Amino acid sequence: MNHDNKQNRDDSYDNRENNKPAGLFADKAYETAPIINAESAPHPQNPQKLSEEPDPSTVPLKKTIASGESLKLAVVGHTNTGKTSILRTLLRDVYFGEVKNEAATTRHVERAQLTDSQTGEVLVTLYDTPGLEDASGLMDWLEENTASRRDGIERLQQFLAADIAQASDDGAAYGYDAQGCDYSQEAKVVRQLLASDMAIYVVDAREPVLGKYKDELAILSWAAIPVMPVFNFTDSQDANIDDWQTMLARRNLHISTRFDSVAFEFEDEMRLWQNLATMLTHSERLEQLMARRAENWAQLYDEANIIIADFLLNVAAFVREIGEDDDPMPVLQQMQEAVRQSERTMQHSLLNLYKFYDNAVAATPLELQAYQQDPFDPELLKSYGIRTTSGAAAGALLGLGIDAAALGTTLGLGAAIGGIAGGLLSNTSSIADKITGVKRLYIDPATLTLLATRAIDLLTALRHRGHAATDATQLLYKGETTFEASANDDSTDETSRSITPWPTHKLPSELKKARGKPQWSSLSSGKSEQAQLLRSDMAWSLSAKLQSNERAN
Repeated sequence: MNHDNKQNRDDSYDNRENNKPAGLFADKAYETAPIINAESAPHPQNPQKLSEEPDPSTVPLKKTIASGESLKLAVVGHTNTGKTSILRTLLRDVYFGEVKNEAATTRHVERAQLTDSQTGEVLVTLYDTPGLEDASGLMDWLEENTASRRDGIERLQQFLAADIAQASDDGAAYGYDAQGCDYSQEAKVVRQLLASDMAIYVVDAREPVLGKYKDELAILSWAAIPVMPVFNFTDSQDANIDDWQTMLARRNLHISTRFDSVAFEFEDEMRLWQNLATMLTHSERLEQLMARRAENWAQLYDEANIIIADFLLNVAAFVREIGEDDDPMPVLQQMQEAVRQSERTMQHSLLNLYKFYDNAVAATPLELQAYQQDPFDPELLKSYGIRTTSGAAAGALLGLGIDAAALGTTLGLGAAIGGIAGGLLSNTSSIADKITGVKRLYIDPATLTLLATRAIDLLTALRHRGHAATDATQLLYKGETTFEASANDDSTDETSRSITPWPTHKLPSELKKARGKPQWSSLSSGKSEQAQLLRSDMAWSLSAKLQSNERAN
């Protein structure tokens, strides 16, 4: 490089330094707007040049979280490492950004906020940045065109003032260096870094440690803010976390965390916030966020169990009456359909509670066959290992899922009716019913146990699923078993199957009581709000037992 030209460039840089606002963080507020839009970005034909320094009087000083503002957290990393995916899961928002299995999906900085759910106060502002596409090329440019004796922020600001850092609103670059290189995407990342309090560097744990990633970390370090690596896709067998941690330690990055945006663990999220808090002098915002997120997570779990308990009570109290000489089959089929619809409503309530709204945006657990199977499928009880009180698998019967052996004999239809209609239980214990010839049909204990187990499995799946999963097969997490396999495999280990919340012949007292309260069921009375109100106390009691059984298992 020509020494005279380099000296002139350094002298010019010194002159610009004299016009910068004063203050510890003032030099980091080079440009506060993270996105150049059509109104503010000059057109290539506009005589104004983007390389010109802004008027110092118009550049607001950067405020830190010590001044009472929310924590500004930049999410950065190489292209296609899952930055937007992590934000979707942190925000519980399947609609945030765009997730594709291709590079450079995010082209502009996007902002999102995490607030205190009780006060509405903004605690953390998250910035999703474009991927770093050519950090090695940018590092070469910085070493060749900026003075090594300047600090990192000064060198990054000099890069931002260069033509190669500029782009129009539609992403088309109109500034190039002599080699035709365009670093407008990297400039968006750098610009946001300098306006942020800290950053998380998203690492695809499946990737080997390459030189380009080392260059990315070197550039990030020049922003002079805390940077914490976050490993994504950690559930993969191809993860190279040990190699990454060795490289990071050699760059004085000793604090990292794991956060899989697909195979979600709430404890990993709490650890992420905790590790970030240890890197800050003022961590009050993150501590407040952690406390509120933990409260909200526990509240979601309570509400989900109430939804499940209310559904089970509604089904348990469901009763239909038929005469002694009536054909039971039409009534049995009507009851089955009512239960199917009720289960589907419960499932969608759980999906909405955990903000899995639209299958077109993110695949939900209901797309797996295990959750699409008819609860009266003859193979389903067998796959869950649920057996009737007679000791024979109800699924071995014809498949309507209704146990009506007593009904079959008293109606004179022959004992075979017990094998034709499953899932319903006839109650003939009432003397008045015997005199009048009235038969009452209820959902049987085996079917109630199956419905409870399926609902609990769905809840568990939702609690372990990130909002970035775009494939139904990505639902699976450690310890989960697909019932499609076990249903057709008699050798399936009993320990790999779902654990029922209670033995089939020992229903919780709340469900037993519901059998004598037909007014509790909207399926019986058609009065939804009134029936729900009548069973509300029992729903709270049953939900507590559900949670206790889940913890025990």
